[in-house]
Amino acid sequence: MFYSSLIGRIIVFSFLLFSFAIGAVSFVHIHREHQHITSSSQSAADLMLSVVERSIVGAMSIGKSQEVQKIFEEVVHDPLLIGVRIFHPNGRILNSAAPAEIGQMVNAYDLEAFRQGEVHTTFAGPDGEVLGVVRPIYFEERCLGCHDPAEKVIGVLNVDYSLAAMNDQMIDSSQFFILSMLVMIVLLTGGISLIVHRFVCHPISLITEKMAQVESGDLTTRFETRRTDEIGSLMVSFNSMVERQQLANEELNSWHQQQMERVDRLASVGEMSAGIAHEIKNPLAAISGAITVLALDFTDEDPRREVVSKVLEQIARLDKAATDLLYFGKPGDPAFDLVDANELLKKTLFFVAQHPEASNVHQVKEFTRNLPPVWVDEKQLQQVFFNVIINAIQAMTKGGTLLLQTELSSQGDKEYVKVLVGDSGPGIPEKTLQKIFTPFFTTKNQGTGLGLAICRQLMEQQGGTIEITSRSGDGTRVTLTLPVRPLTNFEQKGN
Repeated sequence: MFYSSLIGRIIVFSFLLFSFAIGAVSFVHIHREHQHITSSSQSAADLMLSVVERSIVGAMSIGKSQEVQKIFEEVVHDPLLIGVRIFHPNGRILNSAAPAEIGQMVNAYDLEAFRQGEVHTTFAGPDGEVLGVVRPIYFEERCLGCHDPAEKVIGVLNVDYSLAAMNDQMIDSSQFFILSMLVMIVLLTGGISLIVHRFVCHPISLITEKMAQVESGDLTTRFETRRTDEIGSLMVSFNSMVERQQLANEELNSWHQQQMERVDRLASVGEMSAGIAHEIKNPLAAISGAITVLALDFTDEDPRREVVSKVLEQIARLDKAATDLLYFGKPGDPAFDLVDANELLKKTLFFVAQHPEASNVHQVKEFTRNLPPVWVDEKQLQQVFFNVIINAIQAMTKGGTLLLQTELSSQGDKEYVKVLVGDSGPGIPEKTLQKIFTPFFTTKNQGTGLGLAICRQLMEQQGGTIEITSRSGDGTRVTLTLPVRPLTNFEQKGN
């Protein structure tokens, strides 16, 4: 849980980063200190060796070889010197500050350094690390009385210098340095954690709380901040987002309320329309029958027969309006069956052809063959086809082309039959197109404005859709989408 939080990850990564950086610096520092101590020790040992060398060479050059031992014993009082000796090139000790060593073999490290031509060597002694320095003593003219001229190297001066004290000092210094670095790492990590918590984590927690309040539905939540950094910008953006959300919510509620009121009004209008239509249709039928009976007494040349004809025409128009009102208020339940959309279109076109305005319209039929049957109410679908085609014909007052297309389409795992009805009329303006399905909206001098509203209602009952696209001067396209019912196993076997 600790590592999954932002502050936890910052603490862990900061600690690792500081540890790596300061650890690398500490390693380089300790390595340089070790080199410095070694170099200083070598310089001190070289200086001591030079002093001893001058002293013994001076004593031996005047024939006082016995003074060499005294010089060794005086020099060895330095606590850092743990050995001063002269050994033969074969390794046998000739003189030493420790008389017990005389005649023994020098240690293997100093002898190997001499044989390898090295001046310094470092090895582990019984009390710690030891720096060994070797320097060959070459034959000179003044050595002729004591040494054989054939011997080029008459001895090897050797000083062993203790590094234990310096190493202990370096270890103490390194431990103190490492401890200081650890304290620094902890302080830096803690400081950064506090800063991140104060300026990042705490504001983020506040933002999270405010977002939870907004999610619960409180759109009055706001931040009051004077910060000008990134967190401040985030808070300002949050306030702006919530304000826009609040405005959108108020507009949505207002629109929803209007729609609910509209639905209530339409429901009331529908019930009222159905009642009015029912009350009107029966008297209209009686009036129509009575006028028809009275017209039988008129001869064909009687001018009153034309008046009767006009009256019957208006009664028919009123009856259709009452029928639309009755159907819109109380549409009947669909009786579903398998219907061939192509055949139903052809049948509808036969009735459309009886319409007087269809005579000057050229029909273009592009039917897709072998379409699967659609699962609809045949009478209701024919009513939709008839209304849409008549609207298209009436839009072409000066004649034009009526386009009828059918095709099979799919959406996901479902299939649909699409029926397109298009005209070459003047088109529908955008403002009018937005209200085209509104009940009682019409641009015609005659009609109730319920035709397309009823068509959409019927298409929804069939499980299909109706869409209208149009532009002024470019005609209108009405697309009807009808569902195809998948065949059962029995029906597939029957086929």
